[in-house]
Amino acid sequence: MEERYQVAARRDIQNLLQMSSSSLKFLISRNVAAFQETFEVLLRQAENHTNAILQLSYQNLADQATGSVRELFTDFGLFLLGSELNVDEFVQRFFDSLFPVVYNHLINPGLGDISVGYAECVRSLRRDVRPFGVVPGLLSDQIARSGVTGKLLLQALHLGIEVINTTDHLQLSRECRRALLKMQYCPHCQGLTHSKPCMGYCLNVMRGCLASMAEIDPHWREFVSSLEGLSARMHGAQDLEQVLQGVHMLLHDAVGHAQKNGPRLSAQVHELCGQPSRKPVSIQHSNRESIPLKAPIRLSGDSLAIRRKDFMDSLRLHRTFYGGLADQLCVSELASGDGLSCWNGTNTVKSYTLRVVGNGIRAQSANPEVKVKEADPVINQIIDKLKHINQLLQGKSIPKLGSLDQIETGSGDVEGRYSGDCDDEDGCSGSGGGEVKRKVSKVSKLRPDVTSDHRHHHYHHPPAKDSEIDGRSNSIRLIGAIWILVLPCLHMLLAL
Repeated sequence: MEERYQVAARRDIQNLLQMSSSSLKFLISRNVAAFQETFEVLLRQAENHTNAILQLSYQNLADQATGSVRELFTDFGLFLLGSELNVDEFVQRFFDSLFPVVYNHLINPGLGDISVGYAECVRSLRRDVRPFGVVPGLLSDQIARSGVTGKLLLQALHLGIEVINTTDHLQLSRECRRALLKMQYCPHCQGLTHSKPCMGYCLNVMRGCLASMAEIDPHWREFVSSLEGLSARMHGAQDLEQVLQGVHMLLHDAVGHAQKNGPRLSAQVHELCGQPSRKPVSIQHSNRESIPLKAPIRLSGDSLAIRRKDFMDSLRLHRTFYGGLADQLCVSELASGDGLSCWNGTNTVKSYTLRVVGNGIRAQSANPEVKVKEADPVINQIIDKLKHINQLLQGKSIPKLGSLDQIETGSGDVEGRYSGDCDDEDGCSGSGGGEVKRKVSKVSKLRPDVTSDHRHHHYHHPPAKDSEIDGRSNSIRLIGAIWILVLPCLHMLLAL
């Protein structure tokens, strides 16, 4: 019977824990789904809008560019959902694939399409001849900045759900289970089936059982505060919605820049790839009727911002959840009301007379009802995860992407960062042989993982390692010592 009661007491508490956290868990889960859906809608609309603009402005190349546009937005979506894709690389790959299409239809149009081999040669030259000006670097930078905040928001919310799931299924210690049994079911042995524990007694038992969980409190408060800070920073270059709504204009400008510099680009391509090789012309009759373009549907400018604000307003109400959980359970569910007879663990009394301890592990050393030996290792693990995500949310440590603070400081330095992105008409042309010098952009310093692959055309001398520098210093010292020994001998020989 005692074992049955102990199982019942444990089940009751776990049910109460799950009930108390259900609204918080539902709030986060619902918004994870809502944010993911919003991101997908924004990506789909941006893709459709980009294709529509290309159709309106450059109809003869739009169909061939559709596949590349789809791949660009698919990669962006995968990056947002947690993939370790290199942002700069998939953006550069998109412009690599776009250049042969632009060359074929706008720069050097002909009766037929250029051959596959010639198109590959044109594609391989894109990063040297820079037909799209500063746009590839600018788009990469905007996607990285807005994407990392969007990705971080989703990662943080998923961790929030993990924290709640962990505490919902907390394994109660043996001492806690015995204390719960004594508090809830021992009165039944005296026929007191409706007796409730005294408030002080309940607080001692629950604060002892949930001592490890109370240690989450400061980190959970910081988690909510850090999410607020991240949400506040999601504007301008870090506003995913704004960036996506501007992609079509950047691509329009990129194609226009290539068309404007057509003669220069054509000469460079001819010098390195030869005269265009084209496929035989085959006339095909299409039965497909042209479909008039519809105006792209656009979300209101603040839709994502409003969703974030509503979520943060609701989450803020739960910032003290873990600090006051034991007290909440006693006040709302377990303990007897003021002025009523209550169970003190031995008898029914008017009030509980023993000392009531505070929350947390340290306070339990004086707990008269539950012995707490140490913090729960599972709770310690979840606290470590909260500490880490808080650092990420605050911009202190973002693996493989630099810090958000660093990314922010470059937001107004677009001209300086892409000072190497110039063409002939900007007054920085090369010798005319297609050789274009490029500076390494600051993106490589801010985001060492989010940079393009320059292996084909650039050879950077790595900085000397500490061991090499030490070796050089030791060699200098050795040479100096030899000269100190040799000079007296030379002096004696000369004297003779």
